[in-house]
Formats: sequence, C-alpha cells, structure tokens
Amino acid sequence: MAEEQSCKRSFEITIPLDEVEAEIARVEAKLAQRVRMPGFRPGKVPLAMVRSRFEQEIRQDVIEELVPKAFRKRAEAEQANVVGTPNVTDIHFHKGEPLRFKAEFEVAPEFELGEYRGLTAPYAEPKVSDEDVEARLNALREQKAEYVNVDPRPLEDGDYAVVALKSTGGLETPMDENELTLHLGDPETLPEFNENLRGVSPGEEREFDVQYPENYGNDKLSGKKVTFHAKVKGVRRKELPELNDEFAQEMGDFKTVEELRQEVYRGILREREQHASNEAKSKLIDALVAAHEFPIPDAFIDRQIEMNTRNRLQELAEHGVDIKQLKIDPAKLREAQRPQAIKDVKASLLLDKIADREAIEPLKDEVDREIARIARQMREPVAATRMKLEKDGVISRIAMRIRTEKVLNFLFENARKVAPTPEPETQAEPEQTPQTEA
Repeated sequence: MAEEQSCKRSFEITIPLDEVEAEIARVEAKLAQRVRMPGFRPGKVPLAMVRSRFEQEIRQDVIEELVPKAFRKRAEAEQANVVGTPNVTDIHFHKGEPLRFKAEFEVAPEFELGEYRGLTAPYAEPKVSDEDVEARLNALREQKAEYVNVDPRPLEDGDYAVVALKSTGGLETPMDENELTLHLGDPETLPEFNENLRGVSPGEEREFDVQYPENYGNDKLSGKKVTFHAKVKGVRRKELPELNDEFAQEMGDFKTVEELRQEVYRGILREREQHASNEAKSKLIDALVAAHEFPIPDAFIDRQIEMNTRNRLQELAEHGVDIKQLKIDPAKLREAQRPQAIKDVKASLLLDKIADREAIEPLKDEVDREIARIARQMREPVAATRMKLEKDGVISRIAMRIRTEKVLNFLFENARKVAPTPEPETQAEPEQTPQTEA
C-alpha cells in the first residue's frame, strides 16, 4: 500500500514583461475604441486619459486574461491533471515589472491498482421454501379481498367495524370521520379502540379516551390523549378469493394455479438473488476501498457531497417532506456527509480504473435497452425519449451507470464467495417491550 500523499499543488508563475506590456496595450486600445468622453469623438480619446480614468479596469482585464492562460500553459507543461478551480494569490502587478502570482490547486489522484480479483464476498445461494410461496400467494389473495356487510350483531375480534368517529377533546383541530373502518382485534389497531368497541352493535354509541404513543405515525396525534365519540354504523367481514385456477387466470397469463405458483417461486428467487448479490457487491466495494489508500481532492468530495445531499432531499420531497421547513446547518451537514462522500469517490475512481484495465465498456444495445425501458416507463415513443435524454445530457450518465454495473458484476463473478456471518441476536428485556402503532 503506497503512502498517502496530498492532492494539493502550487505554482509560482512569472509572466514576462513583454507579454504583460503587449496585453496592456491591447486592453487599452480596445477600451479607447468604446469609451465616450466629453469633447472627444468616439475612438479619439487620448490613451493617457484612458489609462488614468480606467486604471483599475485595465489592471483587472489584464489579470483575467493573462493569469488563466499562464496557469494552463504551466499545467500542460508539467502534465498536471488539474481538478477544480485554482486559488490565485500573491499577485504582483506593477508598472515596468513582470506579472507574478501564486496558484494553489488540486490534481486528480494517481494510484496503482492492487488486487481486485478474488476478493472475499459474503454470499449464500438464496432459497425459497413452500411457506414463502404460500405467504406470497396469500398476499395476492389479500390484494383481491372483498369486504362484505354482515347482518347487524355485536362486534367481535376479526370484524371490520364501520364507525363514525369524532374527537370531542384533546386536539386543536377536531377530527371528524363519517365512515372510518377499524379492524377489531388487529395488533395494528390501538388497544382502546379494541376494548371499547368490542361487543358494540350497529346503531350504538360510545365515548372513550385514546392515548396515542409518542412514536405514532401521524404527528397531529402522536403523544396526545384524545377523547372520541364513536357510533358504529356497520359490520363487515373480509372474504378472500379461493386459490384456484380461476384466481390464477385473473392474476395474469396463467392457465392453472400451479403455473401461478411456479411464477411466484421464480419471482421470489429473483428478488432474493438480486438482494444477495447487491449485498455482496456492497461488501466488495468496501473491501476494494479499504485495500487502496490514496488522497482525494476536496473538489471531488465537495461535488459528491452536493450530489448526495441533492439526492437525499429529492427523496424526502418525494415522500411528502416540505424541504423548506427543514432547519439544515450546511456546515454540520457537510461534516456528516464527508465520510460517505470520500468512500463514494474512492469507489468510483477504483471502479473506473478497473473498467479501463479490463476494457469493460457499455454496449450500444445495452444503452438502447435502458432508453427503451425509460420510454415505456414514461409512456412515450423511444425516439422522443432519446431526444430528451440527449438534450439533458443523461445518456452519457446512463452509459456510465451501465459500465459501473458491469464492473461490479465482473468483481462479483471473480470473487471468492464465503458464507455470510450470522447477525448477532439481541434479546429485549421483558419490561421494555415496544409499543405497537395503530
């Protein structure tokens, strides 16, 4: 493992006097052509007056023209792979002298690839039991369940009670639900509803308190004690469809329930294989990063932090979180994101280098298939989707994502698979049994 070095570099650059004076003359001549001063025709203002009146502007224009050009020339000469924007300091710019300045910058890291074939990956071939298949089939039946009214009678566990529920105390904004369905006796239903509605018949009314737990999913109810007036309006029972050939035909292109059962088996297996391989690939990335020690430019880290933060905020927004209401401390957020950003950047650089070493590239057909998939998802013609993606510069990112996935598949195929270490079991103390949310 090579000793870690910094990505920070600096140049002290001197621009010869003749180049400086030539640029000053060019800037002055250009400025003289466009300035307007009383008593002079356009383009006829004396240079001495231009120099006197616009000294700072001339100075700034000369610096902005010469400094970047000189920096690029020096960087190319020394084959410095510069990343980010250099920080220019100590500018020495005086009449009759060369222009001197210092440029501090970062370069892309240079590192040698260590061993990446034969890395250890915890992986076990997924298995699907008959019980797994039955559970998935029952979940499909639940999706097709019907809720039928039954003749009025006292409510009992297992019933779906149709209730008119109105809060009479405990809430700033009262709750008033005309037809709320509660699954009586279900663990997800708060105990107070079960206890106070059990045995109640349609048409009868009850008033009772409900203490909502602190971790309740609805913030308006979380931790509050609410008084409710409830009127039972009806009783329903859930009826599941029979698991037969007719049900299988309703679920898709299946003739028999056995065909459906086989497809369910294959679907669960695909899911578990995908999950297991993703877990293994994640561990391979961890091992790869841990085996390579090299510096990362701050410019790369900052860019990764920005991207990770943007993606996270977008996820929150998609889940209904009002981003504007979040009180975010940029400094704390950056510090919290930094370790993951460093890992992400290192992994990206390593995978990119492995792709170059192994000549792994995305094929045109692979990119085309992904564009077609996006088009189907957006329900628009492939040509229109392609044009939009090209305009937004997304196709190159699609190609890079495919390339990265192919590198991960390569690492996984060449890894040494070992049995995953079982997660240690933790036993909860009896008196600390967690509450169940409704």
